[in-house]
Amino acid sequence: MLRKYLRKITDRILAPYLDAQGKMYMQQIPALNQATQLLLKLAYQELARSRKPLPGFGDVEFRSFSQNGEDGILLYIFSLIGTTNKKAVEIGCGNGLENNTANLIINHGWRGLLIDGDAKNIAHAKEFYTHSRDTFITPPNTLHAWVTRENINRLMTEHGMSGEIDLLSLDIDGMDYWIWEALTAVSPRVVILEYHEEFGHEPITVPYDPQFNRMKQDPRYHGASLPAFVKLAHAKGYRLVGSNLQKFNALFLRHDTGVDVFPEIPFTACMRDTDPNHYTLVNDLLKTYPLERI
Repeated sequence: MLRKYLRKITDRILAPYLDAQGKMYMQQIPALNQATQLLLKLAYQELARSRKPLPGFGDVEFRSFSQNGEDGILLYIFSLIGTTNKKAVEIGCGNGLENNTANLIINHGWRGLLIDGDAKNIAHAKEFYTHSRDTFITPPNTLHAWVTRENINRLMTEHGMSGEIDLLSLDIDGMDYWIWEALTAVSPRVVILEYHEEFGHEPITVPYDPQFNRMKQDPRYHGASLPAFVKLAHAKGYRLVGSNLQKFNALFLRHDTGVDVFPEIPFTACMRDTDPNHYTLVNDLLKTYPLERI
């Protein structure tokens, strides 16, 4: 009975966005109010100008299209550091709507390159962005590709991304460390990536394998620890400035960007547990799978 009642409510809410066959008018999907985000942006800038205490990332999180509160964090960061060209690359974009760049593309006029290894995801993304009233004139480039360290730079340049960009988002549940290490075609001012928090306090990663698929092994076996990414970030000229509340997406700023606003923080501030002895997954995985210390 309750399920039928909820279905009736859902049908009524969605009715204005469906045609006679029940297909959704993609261009009419409402996004988080653009005016509200503009007001937030202006409020952050006024706080900075008045030299009042600035909020932490946990205070500015909101979700419009991101999985969690990353949309709010990214809006906050770019409100204070500004943009150069509003270009973003998302490696592991999913269906194009639940990721870290969709809000910037749809509500703030950014240009993007969205890459995913699943052809269905890319088809969905292309369908949405070519019909959305906010993006149909200049939709982001969408690319179905299996990203490796051998092809990452070619993929960037062949699809219009080179030199400085404002944002790189990386989340492929696999060779994330090795892809960022190999990436030289673009120089993002801000990087947001997923780290494997359960790998603990040591700088370790899954060894490089261009055909890696975590679902063919233990699904817990993928990615790299935050200390590994911090070490790589320093080598590439970046600093850790924070994470989302759930502590699995880290944010890095290039060393010439926003230094006075977003200082470097220790990686332990982005861990759920400050005691390294409480992290036992690595020892468990090492019984079966190799891990590489950075």
